[in-house]
Amino acid sequence: MKKRKNHAIMVLIPVLLILIVGAVTVGIPLYKKYSYGKETADLHEHYGVSGEMAAIILQNEQVSYQALVRDGRCYFDYDTVRAYLTQDFFYDGNYNGGTLMFTTAKETYEVSDGSSSYSVSGVTTDLGFPLTLRENNRLYISADYLKMFCTFTADVYECRVQLNTQWGTARDMRTVTRDTQIRERGGIKSPILREVEEGETVELIEAMEDWSKVKTSDSIIGYIENKRMTSAEPVTDIAPIAPALPEYTTVRLDTRVNLGFHQIAGVAGNDTLGEALSEAAGINVIAPTWISLTDEQGSFRNFCSADYVARCHQKGIKVWVVADNFNYANENGFDLDETLLLSDTDRRRKLASDLVAAVMEVGADGLNFDFEGMPTDSSDYFVQFLRETSVLCRQNGICLSTDNYVPYDYNSHYRLDLQGKFVDYVLIMGYDEHTPYGGSAGSVSSLGFTSDGLTLTLEKVPSEKVINAVPFYTVVWTTKDGVTTGKYLTLVNQAEYVANIGITPVWDEETSQNYLEWREGTTLYQVWLEDTSSLMAKLNVMNTLDLGGVGAWRIGYGTPESWNLLWVYAYGQ
Repeated sequence: MKKRKNHAIMVLIPVLLILIVGAVTVGIPLYKKYSYGKETADLHEHYGVSGEMAAIILQNEQVSYQALVRDGRCYFDYDTVRAYLTQDFFYDGNYNGGTLMFTTAKETYEVSDGSSSYSVSGVTTDLGFPLTLRENNRLYISADYLKMFCTFTADVYECRVQLNTQWGTARDMRTVTRDTQIRERGGIKSPILREVEEGETVELIEAMEDWSKVKTSDSIIGYIENKRMTSAEPVTDIAPIAPALPEYTTVRLDTRVNLGFHQIAGVAGNDTLGEALSEAAGINVIAPTWISLTDEQGSFRNFCSADYVARCHQKGIKVWVVADNFNYANENGFDLDETLLLSDTDRRRKLASDLVAAVMEVGADGLNFDFEGMPTDSSDYFVQFLRETSVLCRQNGICLSTDNYVPYDYNSHYRLDLQGKFVDYVLIMGYDEHTPYGGSAGSVSSLGFTSDGLTLTLEKVPSEKVINAVPFYTVVWTTKDGVTTGKYLTLVNQAEYVANIGITPVWDEETSQNYLEWREGTTLYQVWLEDTSSLMAKLNVMNTLDLGGVGAWRIGYGTPESWNLLWVYAYGQ
């Protein structure tokens, strides 16, 4: 009996060993395949940061910009601030060794590079920590200083900063039902970003079949199994208290603006005022072209006249002094470098001060900037120039307006969105759709051009600040041997010109203008007329948009009928 038992055991042992080896051979791969991975992700690698740099989580998405965290304080670089917080900061790397500026409706705050102090209106305040830092040729601004001007929250965690700029939307929350992990990607083998405990709540960002994208309370964004979560009460965040900045007050007319530009080429041109007012019956604003920049130092030619202003005021007409960047330069054959002028803070501020002083000296009511052909690299300097000028105008009760092209991508650097905040009126030059210098024939101001331009403008500027200027001229186009040229034709001369041609105009629905076309031999002539019909079409569109007013280029070009249409539009009579 003992021999049989020993024999059975001897037989059973190899079988058990085979079974064990088989189980191990099969089980280990199965375990490896179906067990939860325990690899922990390196957060520096995960966020792509090193040293003092931290990823920025904007709402629920990591952005390409990074923050700098030093001594527990968060700093955003200049580009991040402009992209996500505000575009009202301006930096001059040469002024006082490098200065960050923020211009409010009343004054400008200044911080020198690396300083713990800011100055405003001659008063310096020390906050006890660096307000700006220069690192790797980049300017970083303290989040604590930024909160004086911007509404946001910034919470610092390991390798990341949670930046919030939007509030009021309910967040879809989930409760974790058992201890588990947030992983880099959906899948049990994905590296672990963070352990989460039973009872924690996470925000659901994107729901999927088995795993969902979530964010933890400390802004870890990753993936968790759906079976580890259940629904929770939604959360709606409340915006922090906005900084108490002075409001932008405006100097505007009580009625719609009815403006006529008065071209003045010299002091003697002021003597034409009586004739101008006789023609432009019904205007309530006249804009004489009195000032033109003469160099990059901020000097300008000045034809301003106190007598002119007094005569206008006697008739209840306000005077907005036009300052341009091209008339003197064109007359003297040179190109003015606006970037060189406006990028220098001392020159820029002196120019603003001198222009406002020139307006006040003659008792005028407004300052109108007609800065045309501005290069794209001048954008920041031009906008800061307008900001600083607006403060001076606001302090002295002067109406500030700007002349702008119909907005398209190629001239977006004029920044109508920013102008609309601090300028009293944004005038759109609703003409020059086609010019004699463009090489192709077409309307100077078709209805579609006007309508589209105003629609784009109103996306950036409040309607009550918008003035649309109409042309009191057109172009006679000549095409010969494949070459197109043009000559200007004013409304005051247009009727006689059409009568001499002896051709009846035909209404063109596409442009909402009367159209002329004829040939003389191999030469083709074309004219898209500006007349009462085309003006009425534009004014009807403008009326539906409830704009701040209308302007005309220019006095000397119009007919009594055209000026009367503008008067009716402005006063509704």
